[in-house]
Amino acid sequence: DIIPQPLLDQYLSMTDPARAQTVDTEIAKHCAYSLPGVALTLGRQNWHCLKDTYETLASDVQWKVRRTLAFSIHELAVILGDQLTAADLVPVFNGFLKDLDEVRIGVLKHLYDFLKLLHADKRREYLYQLQEFVVTDNSRNWRFRYELAEQLILILELYNPNDVYDYLRHIALTLCSDKVSEVRWISFKLVVAILQKFYANNANALGLNFINELVVRFRHCSKWVGRQAFAFICQVGMFSLCVSMCMFN
Repeated sequence: DIIPQPLLDQYLSMTDPARAQTVDTEIAKHCAYSLPGVALTLGRQNWHCLKDTYETLASDVQWKVRRTLAFSIHELAVILGDQLTAADLVPVFNGFLKDLDEVRIGVLKHLYDFLKLLHADKRREYLYQLQEFVVTDNSRNWRFRYELAEQLILILELYNPNDVYDYLRHIALTLCSDKVSEVRWISFKLVVAILQKFYANNANALGLNFINELVVRFRHCSKWVGRQAFAFICQVGMFSLCVSMCMFN
């Protein structure tokens, strides 16, 4: 009753490999691009009409098709709601996390938007996988690591201080030692955001431990770039009013 059945059938047939070979090699990509709009029009109650098509597109041999879906999976999650997202989108999301960098960047750019839609217990499972984003197919792809640092700044609010200390702190320290200055600079902001997280939640002991680790790792570093990193972290902390003057004593 929402759209004519022949129109829906025509759309669903776009994933047929035979059509891609005889009609248009880009047809599957166009289908993937339009899928969130079709899902919104049909409504979550009619998701069963699109589920098989979505899974077919998510496993398409063309990485551009999978990349298109990766960039919009957070939008689809909003349309479908938490239950359908957990059942049907999370497995696809997990597959994208292990895909090519060209596909992974799609989920990375909207990682916070997707994780915040999950229940806390399901969201916590991804703490173990965030470290994998540090490793890329091409080490020169520094923008990937830059995007990771930006997303982690947002993601901090989704986890408690202990989880941040146990998992996200290690990633932040790794990024602070990146070979690319742009990645290091955004990582200094991430470090300060972690400190803000600790002190805002009265986790003062975790904050002090983290500061001591920064002192050992960067302030007393044998390389000048490490000592420079410590100075920049202090600068960002002072400007954000996260680090008080008494902490420098």
